[in-house]
Amino acid sequence: MHIELAAIVVDDYDEAIGFFVDALGFDLVEDSPSVTNDGRPKRWVVVRPPGAATGLLLAQADGDDQAKVVGNQLAGRVGFFLRVDDFAAAYDRMREAGVTFHGEPRHEVYGSVVVFEDVAGNRWDLLGPRP
Repeated sequence: MHIELAAIVVDDYDEAIGFFVDALGFDLVEDSPSVTNDGRPKRWVVVRPPGAATGLLLAQADGDDQAKVVGNQLAGRVGFFLRVDDFAAAYDRMREAGVTFHGEPRHEVYGSVVVFEDVAGNRWDLLGPRP
């Protein structure tokens, strides 16, 4: 058993794809036409880190209630955790891509860490290898 997908509500599919693929280095696994429960067009967009089993469903906000949670799905808390093998290289690549970071990297017992925001404004921890 494993979690296959977690959804992130975003403002725009293409902007979100660009962020996760270009800035974070994720793979675009699927981008297919779909329909809402009431028959309106939408897209099924899945990204995931290379080699990972769990992906993210990028769900474009549909209506005012969903638009209100873009960037605040977790009430301002860090709710996503991206573990990388080469912390310095990932941090540098993301900085060059314009990713917003909160604070400077620090070293903890569980690895190097720095908080960053995704394209929607949700907070993530970028985590390096465990010591």
